Amino acid sequence: MSELQHEKRAARRFALRVPVSVDHGQNHNGHGKEIAQIRDVSARGICFYLDSSVEQGSPIGFTLTLPPEITLTESIRVQCKGHVVRVENGRDDGKLAVAAVIEEYEFLPEA
Repeated sequence: MSELQHEKRAARRFALRVPVSVDHGQNHNGHGKEIAQIRDVSARGICFYLDSSVEQGSPIGFTLTLPPEITLTESIRVQCKGHVVRVENGRDDGKLAVAAVIEEYEFLPEA
């Protein structure tokens, strides 16, 4: 593996199987919020599978619940804001893999 191909990830990634509520503005159906399936998440970014297309570079917001195995305490809801850094096609079910960087986050009170 060359120097250019080395691992770019600086934060540990967790393969979470929890739903994430994604807000990406307007899509072609006039909706901007949808529930997505997380592929993995780290302190700096997230990757999830989305039904609708989003543009690379566009702002995105999402809310997820971190389970006790990640927090080491109780489940914590987190609202994040960031932007899309990569969109990949290629799943058989038509969903897109969307990678986003997390720029700000806020812990939400229990519902």
